[in-house]
Amino acid sequence: MFLLSESDQQFLLRLARRAVEESVRQHRLPEVDAPDGPLRENCGAFVTLHKSGRLRGCIGYIESPKPLYQTVCDCAQAAALRDPRFDPVEPEELPCLHIEVSVLSPMEEIRPEEVEVGRHGLLISRGFQRGLLLPQVAVEWKWDRQTFLAETCLKAGLAADAWKRGARVQAFTAQVFAEAQPTRRSPSRAA
Repeated sequence: MFLLSESDQQFLLRLARRAVEESVRQHRLPEVDAPDGPLRENCGAFVTLHKSGRLRGCIGYIESPKPLYQTVCDCAQAAALRDPRFDPVEPEELPCLHIEVSVLSPMEEIRPEEVEVGRHGLLISRGFQRGLLLPQVAVEWKWDRQTFLAETCLKAGLAADAWKRGARVQAFTAQVFAEAQPTRRSPSRAA
């Protein structure tokens, strides 16, 4: 997987912010000139929205037929408006949102004992059922390898031990970056 420069990461974060704000306020995606370099590569990505430290939306594509910058734009809009777990983001929520972008490497088959918590994200599937968890999820929840495998199975709608009983286990890595945490402003004091 290619590594994005700091300027590429900041471009994608600004683009995700614009996509969320224009989608919520004006029901459209921003117009963007195609950037140069790795942002034009077809690549999977997820955009995660947090509000007050809690998940507010997360949508992504494991693989995308679109360039990375367009994928991030589409995912940001979908995370704000179409994550089925949440109501659409309202305009008054926009200043409270914190945006995180995860750019995915290609999927690879992996044996369960090779899964590294904090390094790998997982996709576990059987038939049409599949569940995906990003690498940072296991770290945030302080899961060990077996818990991470079990939770990914549960997300797929499978038994927690399906990873031991023939479910397909695939792994990926992700370059994860986020906006700076919003700072709380203290009220100004009148003189």
